[in-house]
Amino acid sequence: MRRYGPAVLLALVGAAILRVSLFSELYLRYVQAGLRPYLVVSGAALVLLGVAVAVVTNRADEEHEHGDDDGHAGHEHGDDDGDDGGHAGHGHGPGGPRVAWFLTLPALALLLFPPPALGSYSAEREAARSAARGVGTFPALPSGNPVDLTLGEFGSRAVYDSGRSLDGRTVRLTGFVTRGGDGTWYVTRLLVSCCAADATAAKAEVRGAQAPPVDTWVTVTGTWHPEGGLGSDAAWPPVVDAASVRQVPQPDSPYEKR
Repeated sequence: MRRYGPAVLLALVGAAILRVSLFSELYLRYVQAGLRPYLVVSGAALVLLGVAVAVVTNRADEEHEHGDDDGHAGHEHGDDDGDDGGHAGHGHGPGGPRVAWFLTLPALALLLFPPPALGSYSAEREAARSAARGVGTFPALPSGNPVDLTLGEFGSRAVYDSGRSLDGRTVRLTGFVTRGGDGTWYVTRLLVSCCAADATAAKAEVRGAQAPPVDTWVTVTGTWHPEGGLGSDAAWPPVVDAASVRQVPQPDSPYEKR
């Protein structure tokens, strides 16, 4: 069975990738939506490669057995002697080192128990955003109230917009709940460029409403509360005076595009 280890490992990894990308939307917990075709192709290629490796290994075994049946009894005896002297104590053979089987554990975990999207723990590890981008004028917001904004756009306009486009506007922000050490709480979203590994946090402090449990997904409707000077550290994170906080399901795509 150990000879088939590489084939089993390739097939498991491929099946795990297909499970989260082709047969569900779980891949959105880890990468941007545009990467789905590449995941599907990669998963299918790994499964096919695993099957090919298994077929080649099986044929090699059959040829070896056929050769043994041709009357090489003396050669067989010699092989036994060589195995005793040359391979004693080694933890590997044609199927590779036994420790390689441990690589099946991450594949099985992804196949059977896909990890959740990043949440409050990852967001809290993200250092406060610096004001290195500078201040400028932003395009006007769409007409009508409330206006739906991503946490990234709300933060950018609150901290850097010299035109004060958020003044007098009611905004609607969706994210998960995180808490500060001083009792404050935030509506938070993770921004990614490619995948979860490069995630950074965008958040807004919520005032005037009781905090739901950490990691609860909510939609906060309210108005911007200016704090600090434009582009200053005191302006981050931005503040929203909440008129309502509504619990919502986690969206299929939990990340915002940076």
